[in-house]
Formats: sequence, C-alpha cells, structure tokens
Amino acid sequence: MEYSVSQVAAMSGLSARTLRHYDDIGLLPPARIAANGYRWYGRPELVRLQRILLLRRLRMPLPAIAATLDDNARTTAELRAHRERIVAERAELDEILGVIDRTVTGLSGGGLDKSDEFLADLAQGRHRLQDDLRQRYGRDVDAHFEQAAAVTAEWSRDDHERAADDHRELLGRMSALLHDGIAPDAEAALNLIDEHYRAIRAMWPADATSYRGLGRLIVENAEQRAMVAAVDPNLPEWLCAAIQSYARTRLE
Repeated sequence: MEYSVSQVAAMSGLSARTLRHYDDIGLLPPARIAANGYRWYGRPELVRLQRILLLRRLRMPLPAIAATLDDNARTTAELRAHRERIVAERAELDEILGVIDRTVTGLSGGGLDKSDEFLADLAQGRHRLQDDLRQRYGRDVDAHFEQAAAVTAEWSRDDHERAADDHRELLGRMSALLHDGIAPDAEAALNLIDEHYRAIRAMWPADATSYRGLGRLIVENAEQRAMVAAVDPNLPEWLCAAIQSYARTRLE
C-alpha cells in the first residue's frame, strides 16, 4: 500500500513542506514520484520515518540523523554520545533549578537562605563557570578565578547582594537603550559597556580577547544567559554584540 504526502503528514504530525524538505536533503526519499510529481511512500519509508521521528525527539540534528540512519553501529554510538550530552545538561539544569527554587522560597517569604547556603550557591556557580571557561580556553583561566576569589574572599552576603543589585541596575539601563532602539555599537551603548568592563576589571584583568570571550559566554552558557535574560529576554544578544564592539574599538 502507498501513501501520499498529505496522508503521511497526517499520520506523522509533520507538515507536507517538512516531508518535501526531507526528500530534498536525501533523508527520506519517497518510494516513487508519479508522472504528475506526486510523492508516494510505502511501508519501508514509513518505518524509516518512524526512526527519524524518534531521533528528532531525542533532539539529534538532521545531519547526524542522515549520517547514522543506515548504520546501526554508528547510530548506537551517536545515541550514546547524545545521551551523555543530555545527562550533563540535565545535571546543570538541576543545579540551576535548585538555586532558583531556594531564591523563590526566600523572596516569597518562605524563609531566606542561611548565609552559608547562599555563599555555597555562589561557589557552585563559580565552579560551573570556571569549568565551562576551562573547557573553552584551557587552564590559564584558573589564575583569573583565583584573583577574583582573592578580591571577594572577605565579602559578606550583603556585599555579594549589593554587587548583584548594581549589576542588575546596569543591565536595566542597557535594556532601556535596547528598547529605545540604540544599536550595541553606538556611543551611548559603549559608555555603559565601559561601566561593565571596569566592574569586571575590578575582579580580574580582562583584556580585549578575554572580554570578548565573556561576551560570547553570555549567549552560549545557559546559566550566564539566564541571569541576563532575567532582566530582559532580548538583552543577551545585544550585550554580547556591545561587548564585541567595545573590545574592538576601545581595547585593541
């Protein structure tokens, strides 16, 4: 029995356009194409589509699916590697959710965190950030974190919260520029970024290269992105672009 594009779309929940795209990239060719150009699918194609849908549900990108679909050994290897990535992401998200839950509890009157718990959360966040940066740039970043730790070694919870409030206030002013249509490379934007850079420099000696890396981290690291997006969901990309422009025009 054969099925038309519209029938397969109805059965799979995909659009006809998506099925045609899968054919165009060689991922799911139809069993045959009639003289009138209509695509027809048989049972083997439906079985293949079922596997595609499974892999897509696992968030595997189309190129990886296409490369592994006809190779069981490679599919198994890709799935194992993909599983490891998801487990790592889940562990990171669980940690972030724990911090969020404790913060919400405190803000809603359910009891503020004890200072040692608060500082432990900060330390865990720094360790996650340090691990991310070490993977990106090597162990040279450890020295920067040691310097930042030395600067804040005697800080109290109030000191940390005051610094966080100042940072949020600065992000709020950046958000206002963004919504006023100010480009991230405009003079007004770069003047605010100068405040951001000087705050960073107070903690560790960021040069043009490392400051650009920090800008990329704001959009690439889930936890850093979430902190900026909490002020304005549209701000991470704007801030990243502004930092790149600042590093290029004022630090090089």
